[in-house]
Amino acid sequence: MKIQNLLLPELGICTEETLYFHREKDREREVSYIEAEKALAFREFGKIFFDSYFNGLSVEKWKKYTQIENINIHLYLQGCFEVTLNNVRMINGRRSVSVLDRRIVDAKEKSEFLFPYKLYEYKGMLAFELKAMENDAIYYGGYYDAEIEDNALQDVDIAINICTYKREPFVKRNIDNLKKAIINNPQSEMYGHLRVYISDNGNTLTDEGVGGNGIHIVNNKNVGGAGGFTRGLIEIIDNQYDFAATHALMMDDDIIITPEALFRTYMLLKCRKEKYKDMLVGGAMMRIDDPAIQVEAGASWNAGQLVSNKANLDMSLVENCLVNEVEEYTEYNAWWYCCMPMTLISKENLPLPIFIRGDDLEYGLRNKRKVVLLNGICVWHEAFENKYSSYLQYYILRNLLYDNAIHFPTYRLSSFLYRLYTTVGREIIYYRYKNINLLYKGVYDFYKGIDFLIHTDGEMLHKEIMQLGYKAVPIEELDKVAYRLPKYQQSFVQSDHGIKKVLRYVTLNGYFLPAKRQKNKECQIVSMSMCRPINFYREKRVLNYDEASGKGFVTEKNWISTLKAMFGLFRITIVSIFSFSRAMKKFRKESTEVMQGEFWEEYLQLGK
Repeated sequence: MKIQNLLLPELGICTEETLYFHREKDREREVSYIEAEKALAFREFGKIFFDSYFNGLSVEKWKKYTQIENINIHLYLQGCFEVTLNNVRMINGRRSVSVLDRRIVDAKEKSEFLFPYKLYEYKGMLAFELKAMENDAIYYGGYYDAEIEDNALQDVDIAINICTYKREPFVKRNIDNLKKAIINNPQSEMYGHLRVYISDNGNTLTDEGVGGNGIHIVNNKNVGGAGGFTRGLIEIIDNQYDFAATHALMMDDDIIITPEALFRTYMLLKCRKEKYKDMLVGGAMMRIDDPAIQVEAGASWNAGQLVSNKANLDMSLVENCLVNEVEEYTEYNAWWYCCMPMTLISKENLPLPIFIRGDDLEYGLRNKRKVVLLNGICVWHEAFENKYSSYLQYYILRNLLYDNAIHFPTYRLSSFLYRLYTTVGREIIYYRYKNINLLYKGVYDFYKGIDFLIHTDGEMLHKEIMQLGYKAVPIEELDKVAYRLPKYQQSFVQSDHGIKKVLRYVTLNGYFLPAKRQKNKECQIVSMSMCRPINFYREKRVLNYDEASGKGFVTEKNWISTLKAMFGLFRITIVSIFSFSRAMKKFRKESTEVMQGEFWEEYLQLGK
């Protein structure tokens, strides 16, 4: 049974060839990629290594979590090749390659060759090498297969759950790829086993170009990711008579995905052992702007001290592919790609109505099961530092309290106040006084208890929150400041040492020193999401700039706003001393009220 296809770079998805194969050093020109045929053409002695992120097989995990037996590889070749089968693994922190088999094959026309992997132990990943023994030899791809008893296979039907808000280009591209590869392709092993449910929070997505057989689109209130994903789960549950999904795949709308990720997920679940019947399959997040860099592969919450596993690994390196094979403590997988069994999902067990930020981790913690991640199961997503929004400060702190109230009853007032003080201190240094008001509002809204979530219209609240924060606008609309590219670039390398650094600390980042003079529209220019305290030292006015959107907002040092922020911090500290513990216990006790289908149907105004 086929368990994994061999891939080559593909326009519109990923063209980073080192994620697919590696060339022999100093002989890169011996092999060329034929885009039209999805093939590699070799000159004599040209060599390619397939010990890569997409084309290595995570053999250790396949043997641990599934019932497969012997593994083979099928290659489509034309010409004369030397084929080498390898087992690649890490031993004492170094890459070790064991040659399992090597043989010469020759075919005048495109032919299929089968090579068995003769393994006595299973570590790391399986891979192979190709060396052309003549000119004009061509590799056309192939796949791994494995032996498994028919009665050991599980029934698997996956319902993709997408929440979208005005992201038509991303959604249409992904749906087109899924239609072509799976939904409208009778040759696919997943044909008839995949359905897509889209909750359109913006009510702007039409059936034209997106809808069709296997695609279910519903208009939804703009109640954030939590409301959109929950609506999708309700639709999946209510349509079980039509498509009896065994798994729900939570998937963001602003990603790029390869259909092969779906196939590998499907086969892993289909072959899984009974003891792992409730396991989740997670997908890693890769950067859209730097496709080989992995942002996260599973995570743990730690009461708000988030740990992103395998963060910032360059997956073009074989060593990092092997590091990825090592399993770490994982509590949940974010909903850019998380496949969950329907046995965990019901109308008595739905997400919290917290709009955005924290809904996926709370639901993951609540339904904690084994999360399995494989190389090649991933999505490409915009990096978080390119998605800064002022209003998020409200949701981040408020939802941290909701999540910890339910899952970390030992979370202490002192830990919360430390988090609050450091966050407020940062915003004061950055002159982002509106953000401080958002933080305070988030805390006070949490202290209102479960009734606040029950009786608050999430859409109206979100509009209010967005008005309270800083609104980024195109920089040409900011009349008070002038954007200078060199100044923006300089902010990333700005530094100080010795007595200057000491002076900056003892004066609270220059708060007690006079601001530097600024001529006309000149000012400091910093990244919205990646700025540092030194960037604001003795600055009067600062342009907070987002390079991805070309937008920004201006913040200015203001002593009155600073004093108001300090008074607000004192007040919220007193309130917290008397309210924190009681509010945490009360919310933990009553939170199930907003996890029920009855609440959600009223909240989403279904049937009205």
